[in-house]
Amino acid sequence: MLKLMLAFCTLLVGSHAMAQQSAQDNLKAYPAPTDGMKRLVVYLEPKEEEEDYRVELMVGKTVEVDASNRFFFAGSLEEETIEGWGFPKYLVKQIGPMAGTRIGVDPDAPKVKRFVRLGGEPKLLRYNSKLPLVVYVPKDAEVRMRVWVATPQPLTINEG
Repeated sequence: MLKLMLAFCTLLVGSHAMAQQSAQDNLKAYPAPTDGMKRLVVYLEPKEEEEDYRVELMVGKTVEVDASNRFFFAGSLEEETIEGWGFPKYLVKQIGPMAGTRIGVDPDAPKVKRFVRLGGEPKLLRYNSKLPLVVYVPKDAEVRMRVWVATPQPLTINEG
């Protein structure tokens, strides 16, 4: 019994190492970041129905702002295909300037630290655990993400 458990554990460790090696091999396709940029890599965990999932990337910076207004940065998240590989990579070339609403605020009111994102509609990406999610952003940028999932059963739309 002990030999069987040891063999099973060895199989698990070996398959994990092969998965890690495969992920590292896939990363070879992605170029190193250029000056002033950084490359962020996310490995998504496998899901049973990956077509029901989406990944939202949020690129921005944590800055001090007033608590009343809503702010956003100019810039956009672009998808590019790596030539010769066909893998997608995501790129933000520049962040800024920051803009926002113009609600009058007491100049003595304390500032708050807030994550301010790029403006525009959220970018929902296909969930794919077989490839790393690779994002290139300016060095001073932050990247956050959310995973969205569809309802298990489609909703029926009735005539109205």
